[in-house]
Amino acid sequence: MRRFLAFDIETAKILPETVSDIMAHRPLGIACAAASADDLPEPLVWHGRDESGGPSGRMTREEAALLVADLTSLASRGYTLLTWNGLGFDFDVLAEESGESKACALLAAGHVDMLFHAVCSLGHRISLQKAAEGMHLPGKKAGVSGALAPAMWAAGRHEEVVEYCKQDVRLTLQLAQACEGARQLAWVTQRGSRKQMPLRSGWLAVKEAGALPLPDTSWMSDPPSRDRYLGWIRQAGAL
Repeated sequence: MRRFLAFDIETAKILPETVSDIMAHRPLGIACAAASADDLPEPLVWHGRDESGGPSGRMTREEAALLVADLTSLASRGYTLLTWNGLGFDFDVLAEESGESKACALLAAGHVDMLFHAVCSLGHRISLQKAAEGMHLPGKKAGVSGALAPAMWAAGRHEEVVEYCKQDVRLTLQLAQACEGARQLAWVTQRGSRKQMPLRSGWLAVKEAGALPLPDTSWMSDPPSRDRYLGWIRQAGAL
């Protein structure tokens, strides 16, 4: 069996309450990151350090580059990196913040992004929370969200944000394992019904999911473009 290592970042830039496209406000900065695997006693955590050794407002380019080096080392040790929207967000942001575009693109192409796999198979997005509900998992931590995390981090509520990030990677790992065990991804729709996507061969890496046949999206007015997700790693020469 693959040794999944779930990964997630929390950004540092405080944005307006109503933002339709967070990536339009980059550079976003990285407040912290976390990774979780079954054979690790506790999730790994990364964040910047100020002069006193405490958490800084955001990771420097050098600190972000060290995070990339750590992830590359973990992948070389046999871990399969795992995310929910890491291709479209986490690794893209990390590439910009670290300056390590090629290394991040290679990590992104070889990792498992469950959301991207779903988009390639179904033609539409699913939220992590709705997938957790569909697989009868506890879901995300109440009272904190990715949108609130930057302001909380800036206010010095570092432990709360780190714990939220750690809970996210634990949930991502649990979801991947539950789906592979059931040979399907189940989710709850906006109307409250439960739908399934078969996973006969388990989760596919980004480069494999991107080669799947295009699904029928004729019923959608604005289906998500597979190329939008893959564009930056193609530009970096990873595909």
